[in-house]
Amino acid sequence: MRNPRGREARDVGRGTWDVKRETPPFFRPASCVFRLSLLLSVAYCLSSVSYAQTTVTSTELIERAKELNGKEVSYQGEAIGEAMARGEHFWINVNDGNNAIGVWAPDNFLSVISFTGGYTAKGDWLEVRGVFNRACKMHGGDVDIHALALIKAREGKAVTHRLARGKHTLIVILLGAFICLSILQLLKKRLGKK
Repeated sequence: MRNPRGREARDVGRGTWDVKRETPPFFRPASCVFRLSLLLSVAYCLSSVSYAQTTVTSTELIERAKELNGKEVSYQGEAIGEAMARGEHFWINVNDGNNAIGVWAPDNFLSVISFTGGYTAKGDWLEVRGVFNRACKMHGGDVDIHALALIKAREGKAVTHRLARGKHTLIVILLGAFICLSILQLLKKRLGKK
């Protein structure tokens, strides 16, 4: 196929392009600028989304408190203690294994929590996304996170504790010795009165 100028041309679907110039329509300057700006826009959007989702530990929150103050963070840990209702909000402590951070959340998130950790239960593993405060003015200068989202990552469970067999035997022996000593003490008092 020849173009109007007499040069050889190739059909590329949306028209023809000149073989001697060797510049397909996809790589023309106007098209490249558009594609580059589209690529940069997508990269910017994805980078801002991933930045907000970085999970921090309690140690990082404490050590980088000044830097993270007022910023949105994601924090994970076990719900421990009791959820304390305060009007339309509640407090829950979330422990990542190193430290516990207080989380202030709207009471509609309370339904997410089934178990809180303690002696009788292993608490739910929660992922909290919220605003970190190194010295919250609303709560007397405490370190806390004001939750924007609360997700249960793993369900907690009830825990039963069994007495070790050696301890059980030791209790029986000590109880028997106590009873024997008490009886001897009573007999000694009675025999001393006569």
